[in-house]
Amino acid sequence: MNFAQYHASFSRIEMTRREGILLMRLHNEGQSLHWDMEAQQQFIRAFELVGSDRENRVIILTGAGEDFSGPRVDPDRHQFFHDAKVTATSIDPLLYNARKMLMNLINIEVPIIAAVNGPAKRHCDLVLSADIVLASEQASFEDTAHFHFGSIVPGDGISIVFTQLLGLNRARYLMLTGQVLSATEAKQLGLVSEILPAEKLLDRAWQLAEQLAKKSDMLLRNTRSVLIQPLRKALQDDLRYFLALESIGVLAHPDK
Repeated sequence: MNFAQYHASFSRIEMTRREGILLMRLHNEGQSLHWDMEAQQQFIRAFELVGSDRENRVIILTGAGEDFSGPRVDPDRHQFFHDAKVTATSIDPLLYNARKMLMNLINIEVPIIAAVNGPAKRHCDLVLSADIVLASEQASFEDTAHFHFGSIVPGDGISIVFTQLLGLNRARYLMLTGQVLSATEAKQLGLVSEILPAEKLLDRAWQLAEQLAKKSDMLLRNTRSVLIQPLRKALQDDLRYFLALESIGVLAHPDK
């Protein structure tokens, strides 16, 4: 499927392409992305199509509005905890989708530049998995859906991404305490490459993308494969097991 056939197929993703550089803006009716199952399902298919289209040579991933993604999970109203009908059968598609979404993103074979426009309250692993991470001065990074905020095992890949990028001790502290990293702290820890005023963020992303796009297709794809391999291997080795632990925790929750 070519770009003309798929670019307008997703209500949560605005896609534009210029000279092989694809801009993917995640949103909710033009505003900041509100995380839900519809978004997850759209991202699975979108990342698969984008990755299979060899006309895409560099990807820019960004958001809309003031936040990159949200909202934080309210454990008192979490859909999993208070649905008496949740069973292993009903939760299996959700966990399958969680795995497919992240792996489809990781399996894109061209460089990805993340332009994090604001707080990444949900699934900051999407932008932190990029090859180059740019952040606005208002951006922040956290895990709001699991242990500290949502009382769920962090099994959907975010623990793997944080551990790979931060190291074991820093990652464990963040996930156990609910630490929120500012853009400055994220840069100091190596999660972010550059911090820019919000109005200059996308211009810088395009500048870097145009610089990368001067290279040959083979060089772009093979270099991305080399650079992403440690993270891909960690996800392939452990993601299914961690998702199984997450599902056990949801099914056994006393409020269910």
